[in-house]
Amino acid sequence: MSASDKLPAGLEGKTAAANGRLTAQLPAIGLATATSTDPGFAAKAAKIEGVRSVIHDFSYQGYNPQPRTLDATAANGAALGSANPFYALQWGFEAMQVPQAWATGARGQKVRVAVLDGGFDLQHPDLQNNIIASESFVPTEPAQFMGMGFSHGTHTAGTVAALDNNLGVVGVAPEAKLILAKVLNDNGTGSFSWMIKGIYYAVAQEADVINLSLGAAIPRSSRYLDDNGTPDNPADDVLVNETREIQELLVAIGKATTYARQQGVTVIAAAGNDANDGNHDGNLVNVPATSPGVISISATGPMGWANDKPGTSLDRMASYTNYGTADVTFAAPGGDFVYPTNELVNFRGFRSNVWAFDMVLSTNRAGGYTWSAGTSMAAPHAAGVAALIIGKHNGQLAPAQVEAALRASADDLGKPGRDPYYGYGRLNALRAVSQLQ
Repeated sequence: MSASDKLPAGLEGKTAAANGRLTAQLPAIGLATATSTDPGFAAKAAKIEGVRSVIHDFSYQGYNPQPRTLDATAANGAALGSANPFYALQWGFEAMQVPQAWATGARGQKVRVAVLDGGFDLQHPDLQNNIIASESFVPTEPAQFMGMGFSHGTHTAGTVAALDNNLGVVGVAPEAKLILAKVLNDNGTGSFSWMIKGIYYAVAQEADVINLSLGAAIPRSSRYLDDNGTPDNPADDVLVNETREIQELLVAIGKATTYARQQGVTVIAAAGNDANDGNHDGNLVNVPATSPGVISISATGPMGWANDKPGTSLDRMASYTNYGTADVTFAAPGGDFVYPTNELVNFRGFRSNVWAFDMVLSTNRAGGYTWSAGTSMAAPHAAGVAALIIGKHNGQLAPAQVEAALRASADDLGKPGRDPYYGYGRLNALRAVSQLQ
């Protein structure tokens, strides 16, 4: 990382002189990546004039393994205003008044949404015609999802912009275009440099919105004893202090998110699924959710919605969602899986477990569909609403204006004002687009 937002001149040659090889340069934010087999490379490269710091490329688990997923098969269900067969089960649209927003003409026209995630089903019939670009920043894997299980990236992309094509589900902004960047491998793990490169790529592709349904909780300070593989010999223990490297990592991520916002991109991220209390656990920082310029989304979800009982709330806070006054900007539908039993129910022309209907239904690998839950599912709902707002404004709206519109229109469901759970409120698509008329 450079000392400014410019890279030092002749960096490639200077990196080679330090026994390293430059692998990528992000000149607009003063970041570069390099590789080396020399254990002293970091110290040598840090001495290059204009270099602020050289840190390891930390790896992380970008999203949690899904605690419960269940494949959905097309059936003859009640359409409730849409010809897409699974629309009847997309309760998040009811919560945010999405169909009413569509009725005003807001459908995400002229908007580009970049989804940074794991792999994607690039041939999915509910997505293919909305995909305008795709790229993988995972060195060993293509952008196409190659796994056999749940495709997290395909699911989030569908929530944003699945086509309104009388097939499967529909996205919040069905006329928005998708830029798909693979920044985690198909198991959900990756390096922070991949995410940073993905953000840089999204800006270059002229994205209007970036959705980051990924993240990690990082300790602000980290000191520990490394036993060097000899746990029975304390004399071999070495004190490792990663605090400075972590602080520099946070700066690097912040450079990327700040750059995106400065370039006119609204950046939205999942708040995280660890039920962390940001008001009291001061040593943990959730990135990129709390990085500069990022709109952080907590999750709501019903419990027992398919029982169809009066008073069942679609706006109940999800059991797993992170919270904290400074950590959550808004809430959006993310679903939940804590309904305590496994009974089957017939609901709106479909039959499944009660707990399944409480989750978010969207696209999955191999042209399929599945339910899932998490702030990863809440963030794309928010990204879709942002796309509706921008589209309503003819595809041109600055991030500050988008955030102001979201804030002015959100339903303030918690304590008045910004609270630890809903932030400024649960997003309301109809109110958000109506105030722009």
